[in-house]
Amino acid sequence: MTVRLVILGLLRERPLYGYEIKQIIEEHMGDWTSIAFGSIYFALDKLAEEHFVEKLLVEQESNRPARSVYQITESGREEFLRLLRENWQHTERQYYSLDICLFFLNSLPLAEVKHYLAALQENLRVSLQYLQNHRVEQLSNPEVPRLASAIFDHTLIHTQAELGWISDLLQKLERGEYP
Repeated sequence: MTVRLVILGLLRERPLYGYEIKQIIEEHMGDWTSIAFGSIYFALDKLAEEHFVEKLLVEQESNRPARSVYQITESGREEFLRLLRENWQHTERQYYSLDICLFFLNSLPLAEVKHYLAALQENLRVSLQYLQNHRVEQLSNPEVPRLASAIFDHTLIHTQAELGWISDLLQKLERGEYP
């Protein structure tokens, strides 16, 4: 559903072709959404089938593959608002595959589990540093809305919390509090 909301939202601004949508998502939303490239075209086809978007034109440049330019329809604008309102009211419960790993912690040697947790801890540190740097970079761009700061903060706070939890878990394992 998120991919539909994003596509319709972007098409409200101007007509776009699929690759442009992909670029906008990667450049401006990549830190806080995971929309796969293939899902964009699948969603565009489905949205067109449902008459929420329509092909404005098909462009062909020399030997390059043809590309379709899409625009939102009036019913697509209504669908965008419906999806947006629905998402504002939706509370997502997060499920983490790591919790399943913890449930079966005793199935692996403790040293191996600590190794995995230390690697996760380092990956989170790297991600946190990247997010902090990218936040500064993005917010210095005058074309990026100020509200992007709140979106970055949301992702940063979740990443910091996960890092804190992993660090605490590792310390408890080291002290023998678990398993």
